[in-house]
Amino acid sequence: MENNENTSVLVVDDEAAIRYSVSKTLQRVGYLVTEAASGEEALDIMGRQTFDVVLTDIRMPAGLDGVELVRRIKDVDADTIVVLMTAYPSLATAVEALRLGAHDYLIKPSSSQDIRQCVARGVERARNLKRRRALLDAIRSNVSELSRSDTEGVKMAAFAERGPDERLIALSNGDVESTTNTVMQLGPLTIYPGRYQISVNDRNIDLTPTEFDLLLYLAAHRGRVVSCHELVREVRGYAVDEAEAREVIRPHVSNLRRKLKQSGQDEDLIVNVRGIGYRLSEQID
Repeated sequence: MENNENTSVLVVDDEAAIRYSVSKTLQRVGYLVTEAASGEEALDIMGRQTFDVVLTDIRMPAGLDGVELVRRIKDVDADTIVVLMTAYPSLATAVEALRLGAHDYLIKPSSSQDIRQCVARGVERARNLKRRRALLDAIRSNVSELSRSDTEGVKMAAFAERGPDERLIALSNGDVESTTNTVMQLGPLTIYPGRYQISVNDRNIDLTPTEFDLLLYLAAHRGRVVSCHELVREVRGYAVDEAEAREVIRPHVSNLRRKLKQSGQDEDLIVNVRGIGYRLSEQID
């Protein structure tokens, strides 16, 4: 049996037979499975319990459908892994669900192997995201320590010799300027790590976790162009090819740019290098 002990999955479908079948398929390989018969019931359960993966039908006649459920879940926790199931595949529906942050898409009826493999990929992504969240928590903790000392910290030239995770931690050790125990200064931006918030010219900007992590990663690698493939892998915690990575990253960059411009920041801080990726503008230094 696979090592799925303590891995929790929520199965959402208005058809009891499908819920039973999918649940048994996952329970046989050790997953802890909870069932919900509607989107509303799923949200109620998720208010009391956390899950590694949510597996939900798209079409549920009564109440919330699967796409709206993805939207509601992502509003609460952008890192929740959601897999959609449907017996009526539609490109438009798939694109909308993926745009909202769904991780994967299963066509019903799905084989037991396909269901297990899909959930396993989702669990792996969930674990990667939790690991990255822990790294960012370490950054915030170390920023507080920086405010109480004059330690010079790590220079950007050393980043190239380190692994991605070490570079993220290094960012907290001196490559951003700490102004108080809860604030970082990065060029024209004031960054509030614990709140996923930045400000420009004293105007606060609320960021999603992905937008915040994207900005932080580009800051850690300023001075070079970062590919979309790398951004998805290091910020979102999973691997896709470059073409798909561009589609994943583009909406987050667009939203981040829009929020910066609404704050009065006229020039784009995030520069698109066509066909390669993104870098921070020189004014960030």
